[in-house]
Amino acid sequence: MEISGSLNAIGYGLSAIGGAIGVGLVFYAYITGVARQPEAQRVLQPIAFLGLAFTEALAILGLVLAFILG
Repeated sequence: MEISGSLNAIGYGLSAIGGAIGVGLVFYAYITGVARQPEAQRVLQPIAFLGLAFTEALAILGLVLAFILG
């Protein structure tokens, strides 16, 4: 039995799962912080969006590396 294919798709799938978990953790912390102190929303919201941007950038980097190394 011969298995053919590329491991790049598996690598990108893992990086996409990691990005999804990261985004979930960022917004979980944001929602928890706002629920505990609603007046801190103006401080926490830009930090949450910055965390979202960094997490998604890592997922896009995984996609780029899958194409480059493939």
